Amino acid sequence: MGFNCGIVGLPNVGKSTLFNALTATAAAEAANYPFCTIEPNVGRVGVPDPRLDKLAQIAASQKIIPTQLEFVDIAGLVRGASKGEGLGNQFLGHIRGVDAVIHVLRCFENDDITHVDGSVDPIRDLTTIETELMLADLESLDRRMLAASKKAKGGDAEAKGLLDLMERAKSHLEQGKPAKTMAISKEEIDLYQQLQLLSAKPMLYVCNVSEAEAATGNDLTRKVFEYAKSHDARAVVISAAIESEVAALESAQDQQEFLQSLGLEETGLKRVIHEGYGLLNLLTFFTVGPKEARAWTIYQGAKAPQAAGAIHTDFERGFICAETIPYEDYVACQGEVGAKAAGKLRLEGRDYLVKDGDVFHFRFNV
Repeated sequence: MGFNCGIVGLPNVGKSTLFNALTATAAAEAANYPFCTIEPNVGRVGVPDPRLDKLAQIAASQKIIPTQLEFVDIAGLVRGASKGEGLGNQFLGHIRGVDAVIHVLRCFENDDITHVDGSVDPIRDLTTIETELMLADLESLDRRMLAASKKAKGGDAEAKGLLDLMERAKSHLEQGKPAKTMAISKEEIDLYQQLQLLSAKPMLYVCNVSEAEAATGNDLTRKVFEYAKSHDARAVVISAAIESEVAALESAQDQQEFLQSLGLEETGLKRVIHEGYGLLNLLTFFTVGPKEARAWTIYQGAKAPQAAGAIHTDFERGFICAETIPYEDYVACQGEVGAKAAGKLRLEGRDYLVKDGDVFHFRFNV
């Protein structure tokens, strides 16, 4: 599986500029007026992971295939989007299809770039967007509760449970609280996911700052970080302008030298990936051989058969066991042969919980 996230925000906050830089493409038009992005643009990038390069070097792999990170650039939302203002309903629908939301917030002053509300205030901006998501959720619940109510009266047990959950969710949202802060039991998780509530999406705030403030942030970004900490969200500071310049440099050495000249250690893309993985509770495992070294992504808490299924459904269906070597042991023993000789290769069964960095070879029979 890959990591799929939608880039949202008010018009003119730097969403499309950031999208172009992160995907190193010009697929999304960046312009100084609202709704320059009419259809969602999708970009995929390989997730940088130095462990994969090291594994490929040891195994002399012909190809290196990183796991994929997918960005969806969604047109700017405005106040009233839940009621169809701007291009609202269309883009609220696009948000529903992503795993997480990257909310770009303008944290820079520039008289040449107009703000839709006339001034720069990222807390006001994020409140505007999140209020629209909650209003859209309330509208969705109202529609679905009618149908669930009829089924519940007819004796449908699942519909009754779903209706109860929707009534609690509606009450929670009406108090101005996003769905992700609602308490649910383990038994309710599957039903809760069926609701597909927008305000339940994990949220990463991306503070877009000027080049001069990329390394230090500013007073506006500090307010966003405080808000994120108190609202079960995450935040990063990025300069979309710097990301654009980095994307235009051809060699990794040139990119690193440019970043270091600005007091930065890594690109904004890497910071987004790091925070995004934490936000979605993802981990990476590897498959390594002479033909290819490949990284795969799966949720924390997944067991070995699920990891096998991420490669191919037949692997999960016919799962026998997983030959497992931790990354550190694979490197220390200089490959599978050395790890096996040192007793570091283990055979794990169906109940094995996948750990970040595991190198797998799956045995299966179908």
